[in-house]
Amino acid sequence: MSSTPAAVPISRPAAWRAVVAASIGNALEWFDLVVYGFFAVVISKLFFPTGNDSVSILLTLGTFGVSFFMRPLGAIVLGAYADRAGRKAALTLSILLMMMGTFIIAVLPTYSTIGVAAPLILVLARLMQGFSAGGEFGSATAFLAEHVPGRRGFFASWQVASQGLTTLLAAIFGVVLTGNLSPEQMSTWGWRVPFIFGLLIGPVAYYIRTRLDETPEFLASVPTTTPLRDTFALNKERLLIAIGTVVLGTVATYLVLFMPTYAIRQLGLAPSVAFTAILLTGAIQMVLSPFVGHFSDTHGRTRIMLISAVLLLVLIYPLFTWLVGHPTFGTLLVVQAVLGVLMTGYFAALPGLLSEMFPVATRTTGMSLAYNIAVTVFGGFGPFIITWLIASTGSKAAPSFYLIFAAVVSLVALMAARKRLGFK
Repeated sequence: MSSTPAAVPISRPAAWRAVVAASIGNALEWFDLVVYGFFAVVISKLFFPTGNDSVSILLTLGTFGVSFFMRPLGAIVLGAYADRAGRKAALTLSILLMMMGTFIIAVLPTYSTIGVAAPLILVLARLMQGFSAGGEFGSATAFLAEHVPGRRGFFASWQVASQGLTTLLAAIFGVVLTGNLSPEQMSTWGWRVPFIFGLLIGPVAYYIRTRLDETPEFLASVPTTTPLRDTFALNKERLLIAIGTVVLGTVATYLVLFMPTYAIRQLGLAPSVAFTAILLTGAIQMVLSPFVGHFSDTHGRTRIMLISAVLLLVLIYPLFTWLVGHPTFGTLLVVQAVLGVLMTGYFAALPGLLSEMFPVATRTTGMSLAYNIAVTVFGGFGPFIITWLIASTGSKAAPSFYLIFAAVVSLVALMAARKRLGFK
């Protein structure tokens, strides 16, 4: 494990201010990404009207995935910037970029108004958001983990809890809008409401982040001028193992993101029902994450992650088979609850583990690269791959196939982290 440099102790109130500042900004950044996935059905008809609903939704989900090609670039640029200039500077810059992308989507005319320019501009906005998100995870996780090194797991887990808040907020918008607006109203203006909400709250998050103090660990360290080169030169094995550990977390996260579209299109459930079930998953992730983080501090990160990964591997196919055979609100609720608990059990311990894999001088660069390479390859196109699997296999339980694959990859990486790097 990486050594911890001597750092000036930080007070408990200051640590909790850091949690609030990083979490609210991170939640708002991810809110815009999640909303796009949740409202994929509406967006597909407005910006990709091919005359074939299946093609339209594939194009929309493909656009969702295209933005992830920018994540590794964002990880390199913003991650290296955070290791050179500080975590605070990178967090402030990333939220500004996300606000710009959100503004474009919130006001963008649809295909019927400006033709082919609409989907092209939409792709540009998503690329901008992808670049911003590429630097967010590493910067936010390093910022949280470096305030109280003895409790890295607990404080870093708030990054995952804030993503649960994101899911919860997006699902609330889904329930309220789909339950109270007609399809015409949703297409005309309803789908823009969540993006406008994120745009209005963005300046608040930006203000909070500009008032932050830098982390004690970063201030006590000697920054490197070549964090990217140092990461590849000195931490190649750690980077590969870190990428592997992220795979299951990102696939599970984007499977949850895809569930409203899946429930509506494959199970024939009402949109309000689909979004209500997602509310439970978001609430579980938000509430359970700090407990998992605390447990990882006291009992070891890989131990709890291994248990969660094995349970996901064993249970996910039977759960989806049951859901397909009994496509009711109650069944969907149970599946979402089990998925939420196991996903959180794995994902909430992950930031603490990643933060300990890399030294302070290259921590944000290493984490950003590992996370975003895995997210780009396995997560961003997850909804697209799942849709393709369903169409190719003819099985509505096909989403479970992808999660099983991810669980196997991450189990191998976790064993390597234990045997090669000495993590427990």
